[in-house]
Amino acid sequence: MSVFLALLLLAQVGPVTAPGMDDPTQLPPEIVERKEREAAAPVVDQPEESRAVKLDISPDLAQCLVEANEDPLAAAEASREWFDASQGRERAEAGHCLGVALSRLERWEPAYVAFVASRDNSAPEDLAARARRGSMAGNAALASGDARAALDALELAETDARNSEQPDFAGEIALDKAQALVALGREEEAARSLAVARAALPESAQAWLLSATLSRRMGDLASAQTQIERAAELMPIAPDIGLEAGVIAVLSGRDEAARKSWQSVIDAAPESDAARVARGYIEQLEAS
Repeated sequence: MSVFLALLLLAQVGPVTAPGMDDPTQLPPEIVERKEREAAAPVVDQPEESRAVKLDISPDLAQCLVEANEDPLAAAEASREWFDASQGRERAEAGHCLGVALSRLERWEPAYVAFVASRDNSAPEDLAARARRGSMAGNAALASGDARAALDALELAETDARNSEQPDFAGEIALDKAQALVALGREEEAARSLAVARAALPESAQAWLLSATLSRRMGDLASAQTQIERAAELMPIAPDIGLEAGVIAVLSGRDEAARKSWQSVIDAAPESDAARVARGYIEQLEAS
């Protein structure tokens, strides 16, 4: 592998720089896109894989969330009126639905504001609701590109999750918090947050993937290799894991292993964006 290729790969993939992105604090595009999909997803409960405690929601909120999925624009208008006319728990639920509807519309900044209002109107003793809604606010802020606001929301949410005896959910929030810290250039703190996430969620492929990416970006290729191997054990067919495994391999001087990893991404989904990226990497490798 040429020095030029090594520098090019370091510049192209990772939590600090990614292909086609001018901002040097951006996450890998596959992860950015996944975060945006998660933030936009209809939220009656957290995604199935989440460890968050299920909220006790009213029939009105349940119906509003269904409408937010089916017609988010109408739901946003209705929930905004509901929010303005209510207070207390009802106002918290209205803000929750408004945030979900705005997320479906990919209006991340007002979605963040709505989720913060929902959290702040939740009962002080209802730490589970405050943790959930704070996490949603943080993810909306991440999707909007406001890492500072995301970090503030996620730190509060992590504390509320721990105080409501949800250590696994706190681990999920730590994973999101690490992404905000990376975007702010605070890599050492991000690494500590990822260690917390791995301890809470040892079976989370994403926690191991992000850890590998950050370790590689920080120059710790030995840790990156161990972490990406664990990610691959947990999720053998995952394009972003295959791409990262190849980058770690090529930077470690194992060109053939890198080629095999990238080829596996192409073989798994030949027409995907990840396959396009993998082909580009193989072309760079062969040209070096």
